[in-house]
Amino acid sequence: MGVRIGEGEFVYEVAEGWGILPEGWGFKEVAAVGVDDKGRVYAFNRGEHPVIVFDRDGKFLTSWGEGMFPRAHGVTMGPDDTIYLTDDDDHTVRKCTYDGRVLLTVGVSGKPAPFHSGNPFNRCTHVAICPINNDFYVSDGYGNASVHKYDEGGNLLFSWGGPGTEPGQFNIVHNISTDKDGYVYVADRENHRVQVFDANGKYETQWVNMAKPCGLYMDDGSFDAESRQLLYIGELGATISANEGAPGMGPRVSIYDLEGKVLARLGDTGPGLEAGKFIAPHGIALDSNGDMYVAEVSWTNTGSLLNPPREIRSLQKLVKVKGG
Repeated sequence: MGVRIGEGEFVYEVAEGWGILPEGWGFKEVAAVGVDDKGRVYAFNRGEHPVIVFDRDGKFLTSWGEGMFPRAHGVTMGPDDTIYLTDDDDHTVRKCTYDGRVLLTVGVSGKPAPFHSGNPFNRCTHVAICPINNDFYVSDGYGNASVHKYDEGGNLLFSWGGPGTEPGQFNIVHNISTDKDGYVYVADRENHRVQVFDANGKYETQWVNMAKPCGLYMDDGSFDAESRQLLYIGELGATISANEGAPGMGPRVSIYDLEGKVLARLGDTGPGLEAGKFIAPHGIALDSNGDMYVAEVSWTNTGSLLNPPREIRSLQKLVKVKGG
């Protein structure tokens, strides 16, 4: 039996060594991950092959996006076999087919909006799609403190936010998700919280006591025994660096119900490369079995600081233990 992490009904076994790359390839780091309805896993990474596709067992299938994405940041699986890819260095969101054909580009490639102008985009970070009408939201991000709402065709409807710590303000709006009722959940990373809004951008509530929330994944009830909607949150960690961590402060993956109650925390024993620990959880996805894929920006957080710098693990699969 492999290493297990989690608690109560949320217990996972680490699939060590999952995801074999072709010889000579590297991820550099995986910023985000998505899974399609056939169980194929899309690792959006900052190496030479930005989108690397695996089957459920970790067998390499294909790659695409070479030369298109200078800095991978966010993956969102869309309707009708589409995938939305957010590039914070290119200041764009691209809607693509599963084989990489670009259907829509939002933003101007390589041309940021003025810093903190509130106009799209200045280092946008992620996309969330409304399951009711396929409108989508873009978190924006490092050089802005805004959320922008678009219709399905990519026409801007409205924006909200601004820099600060008050309700409705953001300090690095890093990720975004929606539930099946159309509410919007925003990872307000440097304010250590998730803020909740309605579909019109009206502030509803906030969840606090987090350690730099980075990755969000909404389970619409498909993977829960009680059909609850659950929000999986990858927390970067509140410590100074991955080499100076302390238990209980991240990096970790936390699972919340939509009342804001913590149901489980995974890997919350301090940072590390050992099985069952994390370095820098940045993106999360679940497959139809309820297995979890965690993308980690481990090069930025740790690998680039080593002597000599080296690529370290940046993608993990956690297999849900049935009855756990």
